[in-house]
Amino acid sequence: MNCPALGLRVASVIFGLMCLGNLARIVGCVSLQVGYCPVRRRWSAVAVVVLAALCVWLWMLASKACKKKDEVPPAKPAA
Repeated sequence: MNCPALGLRVASVIFGLMCLGNLARIVGCVSLQVGYCPVRRRWSAVAVVVLAALCVWLWMLASKACKKKDEVPPAKPAA
């Protein structure tokens, strides 16, 4: 499968897994601290929305890329 859709689908799955990880942090009330600064859960909520949008967008682009590749234009007759 030498289609750019494979790369788009892999990226989509990675964004989806990151989205699920942030969603699990929100639901599980897990606290996160970077150095001495606590990271609030509202930033994870923003990340969930952005990552979910990227996941869906890349998946749709991958679907369109495969459809375009499958549609081969008719061959021109030899002159």
